[in-house]
Amino acid sequence: MEEDTFSAALHDAIQADNPSQIRSLLGDLEWVDIADILTHSPPPTRRALWNSFDEALKGDVIAFVDQDIVGDLLVDHRPDEIAQIIERVPDADDLADIIQQLPDDVSDEILETLDEANRKRIEKILIYPADSAGGLMDTSLVSIRKDITIDVVLRYLRRHKELPPGTDQLFVVDHDGRFIGSLSINTILISSPTDPVEQLMDQRFAGVPAALPRSEVADVFKRYDLISVAVVDEEGYLIGRITIDDVVDVIVDEADHSILGRAGLSEDDDTFAPILQSFKSRAIWLGANLLTAFLASSVINLFEETIEKVVALAVLMPIVASMGGVAGSQTLTLVIRGIAQGAIQGSNSGWLIRREIALGVINGMGWALIVSGVTFAFFDDITLAIIIAFAMVLNITIAALSGSLLPKILTALRIDPAVAGMVVLTTITDVVGFLSFLGLATYFYA
Repeated sequence: MEEDTFSAALHDAIQADNPSQIRSLLGDLEWVDIADILTHSPPPTRRALWNSFDEALKGDVIAFVDQDIVGDLLVDHRPDEIAQIIERVPDADDLADIIQQLPDDVSDEILETLDEANRKRIEKILIYPADSAGGLMDTSLVSIRKDITIDVVLRYLRRHKELPPGTDQLFVVDHDGRFIGSLSINTILISSPTDPVEQLMDQRFAGVPAALPRSEVADVFKRYDLISVAVVDEEGYLIGRITIDDVVDVIVDEADHSILGRAGLSEDDDTFAPILQSFKSRAIWLGANLLTAFLASSVINLFEETIEKVVALAVLMPIVASMGGVAGSQTLTLVIRGIAQGAIQGSNSGWLIRREIALGVINGMGWALIVSGVTFAFFDDITLAIIIAFAMVLNITIAALSGSLLPKILTALRIDPAVAGMVVLTTITDVVGFLSFLGLATYFYA
């Protein structure tokens, strides 16, 4: 069935409140595709679809929907009903993610309702922050000892009905359970049955600590081209593994955070959230922006008399502030990306700041020359042309310096630079731009 035809048929079935027809239309789809339809549907449509599913289908689909809508889907279910739904989720990390989206009192009841095996593997993950390697890991893995042969490994693997998804290597531990190396599936297949594991295992990579931030976990995967990695606790014991599918989710979330943060939005915001919910999340950003706008306006008000005498100042003011804002945002974006990728560290940050200041001066002088020429051509005022040239050089240089320093300053203050950086930067460039331009004008025209 073509996509447009399918969408029309599904819409008609929802409007007719026909659950059997809905299930029939969705019957040939993969669970991940059904989850995608749920994620990208407005709340009323999403609710109608979800209510038409039986318990088994809900359990199969819930692991694939975006985490920010899980709470909305399960809000009307009792804890025991939620437990029955999520027990079908195979991966402990996905199960833990779902539970973390629910209110604390509901989460506690669900954990008590789950069977002992599921509860223990989830509790091992929940003790770690959600944004750490421990919160990202899955406890389903295959571990072996170093003092056995490949033949023993193969016989051990054949005893499993299936291997955990994404298994590309087995993790080698000592007799106490400490991680000491890994053995790839490829090595197992091409080695002689009599070869000892100890001679074939890879000990170059020690695994990742459970407390490692998930952004750094993604960097480890990128740097070493990993498919999976062992997770160890503070004492080196093997406690789980992270697979590439989880890291892809991290990379997507980080990208969403960077893009949405510049508009004051969270990557947890549902695209199709109700109007009131979206209004609340955006009002804070707009309110903060309004306060900074009042600050910039108060600077302009200080030079009211000068603006009345030289009307051209009102025409040219936005140019100075705008050029500084763009220059600063370029530097800010570059630095935030560099920090996220681990490319900017203490040893090279000083060089980067000096480079950005130099770029600010060069750009400021180049564009100041152009703008001052245009200003003189339009207003036939050499003094005004010189004033705007000096103001632009100063503002663009300050903007570059601010864009270089703000991410570290905000991080030290425990403020997310991706969210707050642009507001602070815009305030700085507006205030400096207006103050320098109008201040110089007041001095020369007085």
